[in-house]
Amino acid sequence: MTDTLESQPVHLHRRAAAAPANAEGPWSRAAVLELLQSPFMALVHRAQAVHQQHFPAGDIELASLLSVKTGGCPEDCGYCPQSIHHPTSVPATKLMGEDEVMAAARNAKEAGASRFCMGAAWRSPTDRDVDKMAGLIRAVHGLGLETCATLGMLEPAQAQTLAGAGLDYYNHNLDSASDFYPEVIGTRVYQDRLDTLGHVREAGIKVCCGGIVGLGETREQRAGLIAELANMNPAPESVPVNNLVRVEGTPLAGNEPVDPFEVVRVIAAARITMPTSRVRLSAGRRELGEGIQALCFMAGANSIFYGDKLLVTGNPDVVDDRALLRRLDLPVTSELAKK
Repeated sequence: MTDTLESQPVHLHRRAAAAPANAEGPWSRAAVLELLQSPFMALVHRAQAVHQQHFPAGDIELASLLSVKTGGCPEDCGYCPQSIHHPTSVPATKLMGEDEVMAAARNAKEAGASRFCMGAAWRSPTDRDVDKMAGLIRAVHGLGLETCATLGMLEPAQAQTLAGAGLDYYNHNLDSASDFYPEVIGTRVYQDRLDTLGHVREAGIKVCCGGIVGLGETREQRAGLIAELANMNPAPESVPVNNLVRVEGTPLAGNEPVDPFEVVRVIAAARITMPTSRVRLSAGRRELGEGIQALCFMAGANSIFYGDKLLVTGNPDVVDDRALLRRLDLPVTSELAKK
């Protein structure tokens, strides 16, 4: 991959034309690119100032993610080991039962998680699938956890069903800028993603939406992704920033690792352009190491996925995560709420 800059036109979706009231925007791709290209220390300092203004407690939200239906996905996303198009070792499974899901949710809560996310490898769930997920959402919600789900593309009525079950957040990542998206995914178009996000918003569910660094995109295209997210009205309440996990058998397994400082730059730009969102340091934290993770927290990341696995790839374990947060004197959201 390369970080060289290319002259690309700005393509922002019309639904995302208005800037949220809490941002400095609207943010053009050029303006975000200027942020990403600014001197590293100055960028992190600016992001930290914005972060302190909107999150003075400096707490880190712990979210746990469980794959409730793994593998067998008909999509061809170039980064995903759950696709039927890629020769990986991930087996297809059926949807987990409520007892198994509830056991995992209880464990997550006991370990300090305040949000429990359930992921299913579907292109788009059937109405029957959604009804089953609604039952799981109600059960997890009863534990006092925030609920999140990522199930693929939704129709308006399906989003309403999930909202009626008490779903707090729906995750549906844009993955990349619109002009790079076809290089990674061929079984759906960018507009499909935007349509589902619109259905989720209309149902009154909060949006969890971000992307992946290291797909082979340029820095300018990273700016395009951030601009797309920041100009949504409102901006996503949660913004996951993923560092590509290169899985053998996927088309992107041979990508060169992105410079880890580039991940910090993306975190900082996300914080500045989306000042009140939870910016989540997500997949690929293990590859970044503790020092870069600390810089990401300084740059405005204030949420992490917590646990031994992130869907089907490795994730820093609970003990190491808690030890790092203690060493950095960073409080945990769920524990802060009890005081």
